[in-house]
Amino acid sequence: MKHNLTPSHSFQFLDEIIAQQSVNVLSLNPQKTFTTSFAELGNLIVETTTDLRLISSLRDTLEQILHSQLQNFPQNIFWDFDFIVSSMLRQALVAGDRAIDFLQSFGNKMVSLTELFGIKTEIRFRYVHDFIYGFEWARWVQKQPETRAHLDPFSLVFLDYLLIKGKDILQRISHGQNITYKLCDTGFRNPFTFSREPEDERRLLSCLAGEELIPVAAWNWNAQPVWNKPYQDIRQQLALQLNIQPQSRN
Repeated sequence: MKHNLTPSHSFQFLDEIIAQQSVNVLSLNPQKTFTTSFAELGNLIVETTTDLRLISSLRDTLEQILHSQLQNFPQNIFWDFDFIVSSMLRQALVAGDRAIDFLQSFGNKMVSLTELFGIKTEIRFRYVHDFIYGFEWARWVQKQPETRAHLDPFSLVFLDYLLIKGKDILQRISHGQNITYKLCDTGFRNPFTFSREPEDERRLLSCLAGEELIPVAAWNWNAQPVWNKPYQDIRQQLALQLNIQPQSRN
């Protein structure tokens, strides 16, 4: 969809999409309550590049991703996009003459990812948090740090891995083999032992963010992702400390 707006302000249209859905755009940033607006992110983009075709393609790609997240994760809580946009821009600039091709591929993969893991398939995850804030990426890097540590949390290589993993999860669910991803009483799947009900999820992730224990500070345009911490164990231990109850399952 094309919008005849000036480059920096055309991103405001994305804020309007969110407003129309009455989404409470909470940020995980310990220093603020709400996310950076897309209009503000647009200003950061045009400070970096004056390529109107690239700017337009980036905006349209973000629109695709945003629509997909709203449709497939309607109960998502935290909506930080700063680092995602920064990563998209950096990777597109590195791609040079193939920048538009990169953005199209990136958008297609991100949309496929949200459709695969969201409420419209049997996976039925409730939030996009684990993907956006780097928990899955950190776990992936830890398996082969020598070859993966340099890869961006939103690199096409990692997105391809997630797509393969999602298809494998679906297959296992269809054959009744995936005990880890049992359906909870809430109607969503939760591979963790603790509750991820909205208030529990908000408390847990906010505490982790306050202690700088989020792999990808997605609210920071210049974030430096950190993979080499035992995030899974830390998360589990903090859930116990916060007295977050075990997840009830069907």
